[in-house]
Amino acid sequence: MQGRCSWTPCKMPTPLSFKPSTFSAFSFSKQLLLHRKSIASIVSTRRGIASYPSLMASSPSVSTTQKDAFSTQNDPTRKTQQPLQVAKRLEKFKTTIFTQMSSLAIKHGAINLGQGFPNFDGPEFVKEAAIQAIKDGKNQYARGYGVPDLNSAIAERFKKDTGLVVDPDKEITVTSGCTEAIAATMLGLINPGDEVILFAPFYDSYEATLSMAGAKIKCITLCPPAFSVPIDELKSAITKNTRAILINTPHNPTGKMFTREELSTIASLCIENDVLVFTDEVYDKLAFETDHISMASLPGMYERTVTLNSLGKTFSLTGWKIGWAIAPPHLTWGMRQAHSFLTFATSTPMQWAAAAALRASESYYVELKRDYLAKKKILVDGLKAVGFKVFPSSGTYFVVVDHTPLSAWKMTLHFVSI
Repeated sequence: MQGRCSWTPCKMPTPLSFKPSTFSAFSFSKQLLLHRKSIASIVSTRRGIASYPSLMASSPSVSTTQKDAFSTQNDPTRKTQQPLQVAKRLEKFKTTIFTQMSSLAIKHGAINLGQGFPNFDGPEFVKEAAIQAIKDGKNQYARGYGVPDLNSAIAERFKKDTGLVVDPDKEITVTSGCTEAIAATMLGLINPGDEVILFAPFYDSYEATLSMAGAKIKCITLCPPAFSVPIDELKSAITKNTRAILINTPHNPTGKMFTREELSTIASLCIENDVLVFTDEVYDKLAFETDHISMASLPGMYERTVTLNSLGKTFSLTGWKIGWAIAPPHLTWGMRQAHSFLTFATSTPMQWAAAAALRASESYYVELKRDYLAKKKILVDGLKAVGFKVFPSSGTYFVVVDHTPLSAWKMTLHFVSI
């Protein structure tokens, strides 16, 4: 049986799709070097979505489609409309918010705040490395768990960031983006009926992949303005059936950075109750106010943690879909079994280029943060100028706002990225 939860302010709800709320999330990953007045006009374009009822787009149900299906006996030029077909484990899922917002941006000629990719390109040295790899004939299937050079580069980067030494061949698996790493982890390590705890709001892929795994989902709501972890609620949510806790830090879409105290408490609970931790750390290089802390680096946690990451957010190359999972061998085994039958291998030349990217000098990451902080200021100032209440954002390229001051806009909860 699957649980459902939603994100409503400071309340633990029961359905698992995000329902209307007074909060919106904007991201600053687009080029926004504009005058403040221009930003106000950009934000105003969101009026075009004011009437959308919820995060999930409505699509015809199977029963409705069956009812409305028509015959072509008298009109051979028309095809019969067939009922939509989908497995029961996925029938509750509708068109994603990312598809909705991207379509609306095209329709209204607006800046696309609806999907997590920038409108500027990645570094030239990384693109040149991909081109060279293609020219060098590195175009056939790669080793299933990653090109050796990329696995080594990931291990080097992980050691710099966490101090942990991992085996590139036994503990690192390259995947087709972090989304596949998430799916492979859920499908490879979660059994039907296992309980998995999520912190809401969350990336919609979590729920879908857990649904495919047959997990029972429990949600802990993070409440503004600080989005702190309600520790007592978390303690009460853990049972003998709890298999894992999924953490996303820096957090999409609140911009929250889990504190060392929060992570240490969660770690203690996991050790005490023999619970695994899956950590989505794709925004680890977009930590603005404090250093990112990887759960795997805490005492006693590496042996029960799967660390998930990717190239796309840090190097503005989201279309390459290069991700990875780092875990001890006993957890890597299950995850790799699922990966083998999902994609088996990831784009070979892009892996070679990803290895070059991960060996970039530290100055690249310094400049990345500086650039995003400038964009963040422009967006936050613009949102405040038109009347939004903006909550603090310590990481990612998202900010969450309260739009109740703009009572004329009957907006729903939107996760949007610039």
